Amino acid sequence: MNFSTYLAIGLYFAILLFIGKISYNKNAGLNEYLLDNRSLGPFVTALSAGASDMSGWMLLGLPGAIYLSGLCNVWIAIGLTIGAWCNYKFLAKRLRVYTEVADDSVTIPDFLENRFKDKTKVLRIVSGLVILVFYTLYVSSGIIAGGKTFSSFFGLPFVLGAVLTTLIVVFYTFFGGFKAVCLTDAFQGALMFLVLIMIPIGAYFALDLSNTSFFKEVIKYGNIASSQHLNPFSNQTFLGILGLLAWGLGYFGQPHIIVRFMAIRSSKELDQARNIGILWMALGLLGAVCSGLIGFVYFNQQGINLKDAETVFLELGKTLFHPFFVGIIITAVLAAIMSTMSSQLLVTASSVTKDFIFAFYKKDVSAKTQTLISRISVVFIAVISTFLAFVYKNTVLGVVGNAWAGFGASFGAVLLFSLYSKKMTALSALLGMVSGGGVVILWIVFNLSSVVYEILPGFFVSSLVIILVNKYSEVLGKMTDEPKQNVIFEEFDKMKARSNDK
Repeated sequence: MNFSTYLAIGLYFAILLFIGKISYNKNAGLNEYLLDNRSLGPFVTALSAGASDMSGWMLLGLPGAIYLSGLCNVWIAIGLTIGAWCNYKFLAKRLRVYTEVADDSVTIPDFLENRFKDKTKVLRIVSGLVILVFYTLYVSSGIIAGGKTFSSFFGLPFVLGAVLTTLIVVFYTFFGGFKAVCLTDAFQGALMFLVLIMIPIGAYFALDLSNTSFFKEVIKYGNIASSQHLNPFSNQTFLGILGLLAWGLGYFGQPHIIVRFMAIRSSKELDQARNIGILWMALGLLGAVCSGLIGFVYFNQQGINLKDAETVFLELGKTLFHPFFVGIIITAVLAAIMSTMSSQLLVTASSVTKDFIFAFYKKDVSAKTQTLISRISVVFIAVISTFLAFVYKNTVLGVVGNAWAGFGASFGAVLLFSLYSKKMTALSALLGMVSGGGVVILWIVFNLSSVVYEILPGFFVSSLVIILVNKYSEVLGKMTDEPKQNVIFEEFDKMKARSNDK
């Protein structure tokens, strides 16, 4: 590989280390390590939320799916864009205000316990377990993507590439905490945006279209491959399309994304963050879709059959661009992977620390010791996820899909109802989480994902359970130790008033 390529990659890692070092010097205690004292600006909030959201799926999974099957996979991108906008519109502001009103909560389990004044700690434990189980799986998808990237560009064995990915992410997450994660995510989000615009444009002009048109070429090679790449309804059923659009529901329950809303310095800046974030996302997804479609034509024209469709974005960059820009492309792919991994590792570590260890350990512990334990948790979770990446060798999109559905169904409806239903109870929140997550697990175990994506039945069942339990709360409430409602109602009214403040 050319020296210019290594130079670009070296600069990228130097910036990550620099950010981690600066952030490490500022970390004083656990709350700052996990939420940076709610000091993010709208630009960093938007880009870090986008980068931590999209992961390797945006540069590997989606282009690969389009390359293989065409526009029948575009429904995911449409559903995600709508879902992200709704997440900013209906959840972000209320959650930012409510987490501060409810005893300054810094994690989702923290918020649920404080929102419902649950003294039994059952809500905290169950939500913490959901985070621990699904994020450990989710992080493994990033490790798989990292292993593929190092293998494709450097010729390294998959196992070595996966281990390198883990080590790099653990390093700056361990030292820098939330501040480092958000700053690196914003930087990496800008890199991702650059290459998602650069590659499809460059690849398009590299096509041989002298005696034909792009769309005719897509149709020609699609016929050879017995596919209809330009038909978004090809090989799709109504339930299939509905399931792909339902990916957007997952946003309401992704702790590593919504924690950015909790950390912005003012809820009034969330509208600006939404405009930046949705523009970044829409153009980025368009670039990913175009890369897959253009890559399909380009490699067919060259007579090249890719062994792994999910490397189409990488191979376009490696084939068509100057070595220095190839280095930028590599760093962008790594950025997509690492930004999500670091966010998820930090959220999981925060859950282990706050929702398990210190929730039951009553003795006073110094802020320095709390932060150290959180850092050790980062390493522990990373090791387990790396092992899962070796065992669970699925596609990136497949692993992400399972984890995304798990969070969306477990937390999505629960959080929305907790922000809009004044009389929602701790019992309905608990049963909503368990039923939603349980349906997703059963759907996966019985291989029903081919019928409809598991988040749809999971989210529906969770919502239905919450509505029914809320309706019959007077009877079911006797099963729980419910606190006096006036405190909960006062906090809800305070949240609502502050959320409506322009």
